[in-house]
Amino acid sequence: MDVVKMVEVTRSDFIESTHNGVAILINSNGEILKEWGNSNILIYPRSALKPIQSLNLYKDGVAEGLSLSDDFIALTTASHHAENIHQKMINKWLKKIKLKENHLSCGPSWPWNIKDQFEAHTKYKVKRKIFHNCSGKHCGHLAVSRYKNLPIKNYQNKDHPIQKDLIKLIEDLSKYKIKNIGVDGCTLPNPLIPLKKFALAAAQLADYKKLGEHSAIAKRIFDSCIRFPEITGGSKSTNSILTKLSKGRAFFKNGAEGVFVAIIPEKKAALAVKIIDGTTRAAEVSIAGLISELKIINSCQIEKIKKRPIKNSVGKIIGSMKWIG
Repeated sequence: MDVVKMVEVTRSDFIESTHNGVAILINSNGEILKEWGNSNILIYPRSALKPIQSLNLYKDGVAEGLSLSDDFIALTTASHHAENIHQKMINKWLKKIKLKENHLSCGPSWPWNIKDQFEAHTKYKVKRKIFHNCSGKHCGHLAVSRYKNLPIKNYQNKDHPIQKDLIKLIEDLSKYKIKNIGVDGCTLPNPLIPLKKFALAAAQLADYKKLGEHSAIAKRIFDSCIRFPEITGGSKSTNSILTKLSKGRAFFKNGAEGVFVAIIPEKKAALAVKIIDGTTRAAEVSIAGLISELKIINSCQIEKIKKRPIKNSVGKIIGSMKWIG
């Protein structure tokens, strides 16, 4: 079977919607520990690629050369919700590298949470690039371009040295030759790659000792993300909540269009899922359901994410969204 049913949504005891997906748990040697559906499916990893993008930015001693603290390394991996902490960090970073908001190639946006949206609209009246959920990653690109004396302009283009290095790194980690490179929502390149090969690349970060000269920074990226989980998403972000619940045993990273990955050092493996219809809610429920089989998070805590109530406008529970894999 190419795909499996993963999530079921009920309303008034009737199945209203279902979400199909594909997932794989693979170790750094390429051994498939478990597979759901056919993981040869081609995907764009989207923001689930950020841990690898961060490795590309900060390898070769760049993080130390930039004197980056762990919280800013975590911010580089973030699909953040533009809460106050994220806004302050982005502004501080741009000031530190003596660049302006307009140097960010990502587009303007509003913060994720309603409260922060109202505050931002009241204060600024317009969307801003610092609110974009990928602005931390983009600050990292600008900082590295400064440090290496690379062009600031068009750093997002696939022929920029940073992006060329990224594709080569992905190919090395995944043992897969990239044939097609798409454009992510934030303007940076994003490769088309089999889910299995993306998971294999992520598994190399889990087994960081195999990365030789890059092992120390790979471990530091992981450690930074589990130390500052809310910086990598937000106080209400599922990836941050799951990372926090794992108590340092895994780093969870979401991507658009139904992609999610978990990097699991104790297994020297990565768990990746793609929901076929691209629904974020289904990806969140699915990664929780999949990880629950590994007993990494307390069963009672993970149950709240594996099965979520569906409420009507007056707050009455009238159904559920649950993992059925």
